[in-house]
Amino acid sequence: MGENIERLAEFVAQTRWDDVPAPVQRHTKLVLLDTLGVILAGAERPEVRQLRERLAGTAGTGATVYARGWPTHDPRTAALLNGIAGRSIELCEGLRLVSGQAAMQVLPGMLAVGEHMRSPGPELLAALALGYDVAGRLAGGFTPRPLAHQNGQVSLLAAAAAGARLRGLDAPGISRAMRIATTLLLTPSYTNAVAGATTLNVAGGMSGFAAALAPELALAGFEAQQDAVEEALGQLVGNAFAPDGVLDELGTEWQITRNYFRLYACCNPIHSALDRLREALAELRPSPEQVARIEVATYRFASVMRNPDPPNYFASKYSLPHAAAVMVVRGNAGFAELDDSALDDPVIAALRHRVQVTEDPAMSAVAPRLRPARVTVTLTDGRQTTRAGDAQRGDFMRPFAEAELRAKFHELAAVALTPEGASRVEDAVESCENWESVEVLTALLHRHGRA
Repeated sequence: MGENIERLAEFVAQTRWDDVPAPVQRHTKLVLLDTLGVILAGAERPEVRQLRERLAGTAGTGATVYARGWPTHDPRTAALLNGIAGRSIELCEGLRLVSGQAAMQVLPGMLAVGEHMRSPGPELLAALALGYDVAGRLAGGFTPRPLAHQNGQVSLLAAAAAGARLRGLDAPGISRAMRIATTLLLTPSYTNAVAGATTLNVAGGMSGFAAALAPELALAGFEAQQDAVEEALGQLVGNAFAPDGVLDELGTEWQITRNYFRLYACCNPIHSALDRLREALAELRPSPEQVARIEVATYRFASVMRNPDPPNYFASKYSLPHAAAVMVVRGNAGFAELDDSALDDPVIAALRHRVQVTEDPAMSAVAPRLRPARVTVTLTDGRQTTRAGDAQRGDFMRPFAEAELRAKFHELAAVALTPEGASRVEDAVESCENWESVEVLTALLHRHGRA
């Protein structure tokens, strides 16, 4: 194993929660709360619910599935199901300057392994922050293949490292678990997203599965080649991997604080255009029938999400015409607005075809450092306005107010918890370092779950 990655494994093994600066600790708890809410809401998607029912006949014990009824499974399957649920509604947070949805890849495994091991709160929080750090640092040196979605790639290795930390492995054991996990890396395609292929979400769940499995393989005596991480990322699932910067500002710059959160329930690259549209609509205040056309110019990655007729709920999360039309008709593009009924709404369907999306090469040249968009709204009475900007709200440079994220948690948690339950869970996460084990959380879920 290369020296830089070996030292990264040592950092994961040796860092304690008390070593993490107070602002990073607070942000880690906010990431935990946000991710937990997304899992709770995503668990009620039809395909996720049906998968849970199909696997119930072979259910093991040891970890909770975060869904109504709070069933238990072995840690690997529980982490798999929770990770798939969290990916299914397109509201999870992610790394801002590199690609990856680190918390949703790391936390399901941490909850499952932590519950099985009866890990105290400080250990769980440290594993989340450290796993996130591994994800961001590996992603910074990783060049993925053009069509590859990064779920199940570098973040899977990060989840394995965090799982090994919770399982009690030392630095050599954590490095071995990471190297073993390279045999579990996936190659999901971005094409799944625009096609509405929900199999993409399985890749997210498999990171949690790996977090629980890879440490057990290491403990059982399985071995892996010394350069497994470098070879896998640089030659197998990716086009290149440069580990030189992996240790830059290690322990002083925490990747979990360089993230973005989402309030729009759709793919992050199109959020900048939606922010511009919101500004234009606030000025013009049109009814849907008054909108003659909406013209969007943005960078390439966002511009390909232009299908005006998404085939299903999941594909609608990757359609800028659909999200824009929903914002015009329903006033927002959040969890409640971008629901299944939006696909069948005739007013929204008609408006989708009046949204034109094009790539601006100058904008593509500055992405992903910037995420520019320009939106022009023209009304049937001739009024017109254009709004432009280089990024969306919600990342660490333009953060949401904490109250906005807490309101998001309550909205999502209401799918599975009573209002009192959501408040109790919010308070519990705030004092997570005092937990004797994850059972503090699961007991609240059982006590306050909706029927």
